[in-house]
Amino acid sequence: MKLSLGLPPSPRIVEYARAAEELGYHRVWVFDSPALYGDLWIALARIAEGTGRVGFGAGVAVPSLRHPMVTASAIATVEDLAPGRLTTAFGTGFTARRTLGQKAMRWADLATYVRQVRTLLDGGVVEIDGKPCQLLHPDGWAPPRPIATPLWAAPGGPKGFAAARQLGVDGVMLMLPPNRPVAGWAETALLVSGTVVRPGEDDTSERLIRAAGPWFATMYHGIWEMFPEALDGVPGGPEWRSAMEAARPEDERHLAVHEGHGMLLTDRDRAAIAEAGPMILSSGWTGDRDAIQARLADAATNAITEVVFAASGPDVLGEITAFAEAGRPAASAWRNESPT
Repeated sequence: MKLSLGLPPSPRIVEYARAAEELGYHRVWVFDSPALYGDLWIALARIAEGTGRVGFGAGVAVPSLRHPMVTASAIATVEDLAPGRLTTAFGTGFTARRTLGQKAMRWADLATYVRQVRTLLDGGVVEIDGKPCQLLHPDGWAPPRPIATPLWAAPGGPKGFAAARQLGVDGVMLMLPPNRPVAGWAETALLVSGTVVRPGEDDTSERLIRAAGPWFATMYHGIWEMFPEALDGVPGGPEWRSAMEAARPEDERHLAVHEGHGMLLTDRDRAAIAEAGPMILSSGWTGDRDAIQARLADAATNAITEVVFAASGPDVLGEITAFAEAGRPAASAWRNESPT
């Protein structure tokens, strides 16, 4: 079982990646949501130059945000900076596209895009927008083709898993725990959130709320996008919904829903969390060391090979350190292991 990190691009991304490297994390996955965070590929390039051995990845890149040639060239550029340390996963962009007022991509379109990027990296010619395209970088301007960067997918349902299998991707990134072993890939990563509960803490502890709250609050964001009426039956949901609707006119509400997503708490998030009370203690992987050890063991039984901890709150370095220490006994194999 490998332990990795999931972080949004930020001015401190290199500092966090260096800490992850020192603590023995396998990889640093970087989110792709440009309306909320910094640029994915700039962040990955900074990690490539600012660290020496930790792996890193696009987790997950959203195809509709960039032309396939732009993504292929970005991959080539980062590979040139840190050969063999990059992995690129692709997803349909639920949050990234919702913040633009758009629905998630169709899996058929994502599959076409991944095939195009793979062909470009292999050095082949592929039709894009009706015309042949190819990476034309001369020697010294990009690594020689083929460029063997692993390409992954992030399926969330039957269509996604079917597409991932048809594409023959190198691995999959899961956003929700599977209810049975995930077979068919050499690598399967699970994104988790929460915080390591310190002695004496409960659902009213300010540190715990600030650390686990940002990802707990994304529950309200997601329910609003899929089943807005269902918020009325969720503790804290009616309060959150009323405050969010009051924040923007109706045609701009997509700009308000995901504010602070996975990073920090808005006032409406805090109010909802106060109403939810102890629910925050059972969300994600929030728990003490023993609880996290048990979840790691359970993930292993479902063929998860990598757990990706999405650290949040004002003390990301503290969260990174605490999770590494909590996971260490069950994950001794990943410590000091080369990411390649």
